[in-house]
Amino acid sequence: MADMPNDFWSGWIILVTLISFIGLAWLVISVYTATAPDPDEVEETIWDENLKEGMNPAPFWWFWLIFTMMVFSVFYLMLYPGMGSFKGAFQWSQGGRLEERLDDFNDEFSERRAEIAAMPLAEIQADSALMNSAADLFVQNCSACHGYEAQGQANLFPNLRDDIWQWGGSPENIEQTLRAGRNGVMTSWDALLGQEGIANVADYVLLLGAAETEGHPGQAQFNQVCAACHTQQGTGNILLGAPDLTDDDWLYGGDLPSIRETIREGRLGYMPSFSEKLDDMQIRLLVAWLTEP
Repeated sequence: MADMPNDFWSGWIILVTLISFIGLAWLVISVYTATAPDPDEVEETIWDENLKEGMNPAPFWWFWLIFTMMVFSVFYLMLYPGMGSFKGAFQWSQGGRLEERLDDFNDEFSERRAEIAAMPLAEIQADSALMNSAADLFVQNCSACHGYEAQGQANLFPNLRDDIWQWGGSPENIEQTLRAGRNGVMTSWDALLGQEGIANVADYVLLLGAAETEGHPGQAQFNQVCAACHTQQGTGNILLGAPDLTDDDWLYGGDLPSIRETIREGRLGYMPSFSEKLDDMQIRLLVAWLTEP
């Protein structure tokens, strides 16, 4: 409540609060202090044979209860946030309370977290409690894209449980991926290759690593537009995030129509950075979980 975006909304909340409070006070006081009407001037009304107006007025202790709650509300608004941007005499806020709790947490566990962040991966992997925590971290931060079992999904997000890593599967490379994120860019070659060229290159890519490709009509065009990233042999380059085209692992589909679509339309893969969201210990746990034998 103390962090209003501008003075208008702060003033608006103060106005609404005051009007509501004054309206409630007026209603309560008017009910309990109103002068009873002259019985001779009021037509008697009876409901359900024996229920008459005014025969069971609200008990007066209700008035004192409501009055006490209103007095309490006044003191509350003086001590705590509730009137727009006014922070109250105690200067209390949920954000401040959260920061205090976080500081307490860091004071109590920072040494242990630093120890875990420096532990060898094999030692972490041998600790079932730490690995359970790592699995929870993966579910919370990674499973939306890669699936709960890290098997990848939707022909968009790679399987993290195999030995094929586009930017390298060493612990150092995986940590770099988590910290910095990745941007995979496969540009569209439709304008340069044309329909026939795309068909030739796609057919050539399917033969890489499986058959003799020398003299293939798509070889020259592949060397011209693809080899700079994927190498002339098609084995890829982890420094550029260019995948190996000679294996059977295809993120966007390895059949001829899918390869043609990739060449024609291009592909954009984005892996966000988690350096601001996860600390050193959490990243270390994820690396251990992802490289578990």
